[in-house]
Amino acid sequence: MTSQLDLVRAIHNISRPQLLIKNFDGIHISRPSQSNMASLSEQIYVPAIRPENLGDSEFKRRHGLKYAYVAGAMANGIASTALVKTMGENGMLGFFGAGGLSLEQIETAILELKTGLGDKPFGFNLIHSLADPDHEMATVKRYLDHGVTLISAAAFLRITLPLVYYRVKGIHRNNQGDIVTPNRVIAKVSRIEVARQFFAPPPEKLLEQLVDRQMITSDEAMLAAHIPMAQDLTAEADSGGHTDNRPALTLLPTFIALKNEAMATYNFQSPLCVGLGGGIATPESASAAFSMGAAYILTGSINQACVEAGICEEVKKLLSQAEQADVAMAPSADMFEIGARVQVLKRGTLFPVRAEKLYQFYKNYACFADLPPAAQKEIEDKFLLTSFDAAWQSTRDFFLSRGQQQEVDRAERDPAHKMALVFRSYLGQSSRWAIQGNPQRKMDYQIWCGPAMGAFNQWAKSSFLEPHTNRFAAEIAMNLLTGACVVTRAAFARAQGIELPPGAGLFSPMPFDEILKLISS
Repeated sequence: MTSQLDLVRAIHNISRPQLLIKNFDGIHISRPSQSNMASLSEQIYVPAIRPENLGDSEFKRRHGLKYAYVAGAMANGIASTALVKTMGENGMLGFFGAGGLSLEQIETAILELKTGLGDKPFGFNLIHSLADPDHEMATVKRYLDHGVTLISAAAFLRITLPLVYYRVKGIHRNNQGDIVTPNRVIAKVSRIEVARQFFAPPPEKLLEQLVDRQMITSDEAMLAAHIPMAQDLTAEADSGGHTDNRPALTLLPTFIALKNEAMATYNFQSPLCVGLGGGIATPESASAAFSMGAAYILTGSINQACVEAGICEEVKKLLSQAEQADVAMAPSADMFEIGARVQVLKRGTLFPVRAEKLYQFYKNYACFADLPPAAQKEIEDKFLLTSFDAAWQSTRDFFLSRGQQQEVDRAERDPAHKMALVFRSYLGQSSRWAIQGNPQRKMDYQIWCGPAMGAFNQWAKSSFLEPHTNRFAAEIAMNLLTGACVVTRAAFARAQGIELPPGAGLFSPMPFDEILKLISS
């Protein structure tokens, strides 16, 4: 009879298939062989599952990955070049957080990653710029000029001209007659009506505009009718930052069904893939995602507390101490006027409360001068740390430096718009204060964070991963993937009637070298 400890070890030995035999005296472990596999129907077979077995093989081939694991793009360079490098060097994929950065900063990151990673995988973010479409197009042109062949498209509500230009430019047929698309798009989406657009060919109207402007050829436009806007799509559940707080258990199956529908409708040359992001923070959540059919998993919040993240140490410490309930939805600088919100950390900062106050003032008053004197004083003394007029001058200079004279002109005519721009300036700068670690602005830190952070901290508690100084992104990724293998093997055994002892399906954090030993054993 097998002891409970031996049974736990058998489940955790992920590289070895196990045959569990139920007898009158208990459970016995046997290695599968030709002789005993004949009566497999009367025995319990637990297959070997290694981290590289998880996810969709086509997705991994398409992007040159060993593991179906993606570190998502966190704006303002929080998803730093160091984070992207460590992902690529370890057979995973990382996206640089280009959102909110200047073209010069983006170009510097491109050159660094192309030099540092060579032919290893990496990508850059492209955030839809509703208020500044020229910047979106300029970013796309910079990517094309420097040969960035993979982007993560986020915050899109519809397909835009710059996005189509990126996707279609350079498309051609090879000698075998297959369509080759040099530029790949992984969309990050939380709404089915948007996902449907990405799993369809580029809109004809936009293709015609690009041809008319001589940005693409008529041959490229013709071939574009046979490809999807995005070959891969991340179902974004309850994440940090901009989020629709979608539950993963309903979102992922819906998007997978949409993928199958799109393949049946368009018969694309290459398979479509759907991954899952938002809430991935433990071996159990990673296993659940893959078991539900996710082609890959994408992590975000948990990477912010890693050594490689481009954010100050104080914020990393706050994140490493967060619990699942320590997050809140707060007004966003982007689309502030229409009530757009982001999910942020509320522990250790007053940002969510202050941001909500600003939004309510904007909603209920026609201009700053109409606010009660006490409210004006609070905003100037505690939020802006200067007079409203001085804050407007700084805001005005910013928009002029970005070539947005029309915003300034409108604000000079419309006091409500002026108030909105000043309030948006505070909200926009608050995330940079957190990145820089501005000590004067500690209570104003805007820290994008989802409940995944608290789940990870609970799992890492009392382990070597509890201090943020020990958190390295690739090591965390391998822990989640290896743990997912253990959880999945335990589920295989339970589904076949085996009563496992406590701990058989639990995986605790392990150092990288120990994981490599476990995988190779």
